[in-house]
Amino acid sequence: MSMRVRTTLAAVLVVAVALVVGAVALVLAVRGSLRDGAESTAENQASALVAQVDAGSLPASPGTDPDNDPDDPDDPDDPDDPDEDDEEADDLVWQVHDAAGRLVAASQPLAGRLPDRDGDAVELPGGDHPYVVVSEDTDDGHVVTVAVSLEDVDETTAALAAPLLLGLPLLLLVVGGTTWLVVGRTLRPVERIRQEVEEITGTRLDRRVSEPAARDEVGRLARTMNAMLARLQDSRDRQEQFVSDASHELRSPLASLRQTAEVAHTHPGAVPEGELAEAVLEETVRMQALVEQLLALTRAGEGRAQAPREDVDVDDLALAEARRAARSGLVVDTSGVGPGRVHGDPVALCQVVRNLVDNAVRHAAGRVAVAVSEHGGRVHLVVDDDGPGIPTADRERVFERFVRLDEARTRDAGGSGLGLAIVRAVVTGHGGTVEVGESPFGGARVVVDLPS
Repeated sequence: MSMRVRTTLAAVLVVAVALVVGAVALVLAVRGSLRDGAESTAENQASALVAQVDAGSLPASPGTDPDNDPDDPDDPDDPDDPDEDDEEADDLVWQVHDAAGRLVAASQPLAGRLPDRDGDAVELPGGDHPYVVVSEDTDDGHVVTVAVSLEDVDETTAALAAPLLLGLPLLLLVVGGTTWLVVGRTLRPVERIRQEVEEITGTRLDRRVSEPAARDEVGRLARTMNAMLARLQDSRDRQEQFVSDASHELRSPLASLRQTAEVAHTHPGAVPEGELAEAVLEETVRMQALVEQLLALTRAGEGRAQAPREDVDVDDLALAEARRAARSGLVVDTSGVGPGRVHGDPVALCQVVRNLVDNAVRHAAGRVAVAVSEHGGRVHLVVDDDGPGIPTADRERVFERFVRLDEARTRDAGGSGLGLAIVRAVVTGHGGTVEVGESPFGGARVVVDLPS
């Protein structure tokens, strides 16, 4: 069943149970209240009769009324009165019996004695409805029994039950119809969003679902859906751009290798053997480095090949890369290197330090400084150079893939535009941050912040 049907059935079921329980409780409460009233009437009548008997005078009855005149048509006790029906019991019936159990007075002749069970409902001859019975004893041993008809109780209960039996189904019908309409109207935007999303394919990620003006759950669903589509589109665009840039970068060394090979094949001896080997080796090394950086960027950026984490001394990595950089003839200052330990992938963190130092060496005029410090639960790695620096407008863009601020110089120096992109991907994967600023030496400063 659809959500609309399930919600409607659930609402009708819950309301039906509540209404039935409420209706039954109402009928029972009203019936109980009316029965208590009838029993109170019987008790009051019995008390009055007991007081009369205790006063020494028996209550009047058809057989003992001294004023009973057979010829009086207005006498209610006249046995020949054509309006009197002896077969029907009155709404209030009473009897008085002496200590020996003999009937001494009664409101009307009955076949038998009224039961003296207080509060019980009994059937009387000629009565269409049960009677509630109350009995009391007098001081001289007489027993007064009063029975009050429950006709009003039955008729009121029937009058109350009839509209309830008719009204409850109508109310349930209204509840079901209202729920059906409200749920359908609520789910209509959801169905529209589903239809729109169904039409979105991998080549149509620029499409968005319509957002309702209401700030409710459906509106949040539409906005979340659009945000997801925007992320998918951005991911696809970056992937396409990455493939395009990678193809462009690989095309250059491959073209150089092909050109050198074609010249050597077409004109044997035109390219000296040593020069040919040197050109092939140079372009091969360049292409190998590019492929390795592409693989490293893919693993770091997409979370693949998760390596086991362990404690890594960042100061040891910094000192090792500083010694390697010193072979280039630059002055490498490591006086700021202090202890700093993080928990992470040692190979990836080594790649971070190496890329930062290589980037500084590539752009430095004559000096590079590496510093490591730990405080406040964070480890800071700072790499400075005295090169031309990075303009403020480009300090965020340099972390994008294949970005070169000086295309010709970085290409000749072996840069691929992936070094800082790899740094950010690895650092972000370790829960850290990386920023570019201005070095005290006038060049660029790269600051890496990692949790210790």
